[in-house]
Amino acid sequence: MLQFLSVSCPASAPILTLGQLLRIFVDSFTVQFLNLHLTMALAGLQILGIVLSLLGWVNALVSCALPLWKVTAFIGNSIVVAQVVWEGPWMSCVVQSTGQMQCKVFDSLLALPQDLQAARALSVITLLVALLGFLIYLAGAKCTTCVMDKDSKARLVLTSGIIFVISGILTLIPVCWTANTIIRDFYNPLVAEAQKWELGASLYVGWAASGLLLLGGGLLCCTCPSWGSRSSRHYMARYSASAPHTTSRGPSEYPTKNYV
Repeated sequence: MLQFLSVSCPASAPILTLGQLLRIFVDSFTVQFLNLHLTMALAGLQILGIVLSLLGWVNALVSCALPLWKVTAFIGNSIVVAQVVWEGPWMSCVVQSTGQMQCKVFDSLLALPQDLQAARALSVITLLVALLGFLIYLAGAKCTTCVMDKDSKARLVLTSGIIFVISGILTLIPVCWTANTIIRDFYNPLVAEAQKWELGASLYVGWAASGLLLLGGGLLCCTCPSWGSRSSRHYMARYSASAPHTTSRGPSEYPTKNYV
């Protein structure tokens, strides 16, 4: 009497070849190596960006405080060279040839020209906005623990970079406005020679401050670490795509054998 038994073979476990294992190892090592170098590069850019922004803030403070926005122009034959007149947003100074200097603070804000009024307002706003950006950067810096989430830190650093860029633009407006007024009056034949001015040192300091703030803010905006996470996800997607896909096979898919 023949007895037929139906026996199903168990599903075999997937086996990776040596080449596939070596490829996965090399790819994972490459991702870790790239992430390490990207993190170091982003940290260096952050430090460089905040240093440039701080230098720009200091230059903006110096430009705002010094009364060297307008300097007496030595033109013509009747000009008195025994004294030099400086004028800024807050005061005017007279420097004698003997080295003595006398300064007087402006008594009335409304009596000032429009360019100096705008210089006062925008210079103060620039300093406060840049200081706010520095405080936001401290909250999102890698060396602080005010915020623990990495994505939140990245958003704070990006926000501080945008604020520094805005501060650079605000610094550029009054400086260029005052320089335009000085140059226009200098070449205007209807303006008396005694009332013409030269570009002062504070204007050049203001231009340098604007450039440093724009450059530092741009570097901080470029240090968003989401790039590293994107590259990691891209490589991980490649690994998952290159890995062999195995599917379990049911007992009915295997051939049955009859045994006596």
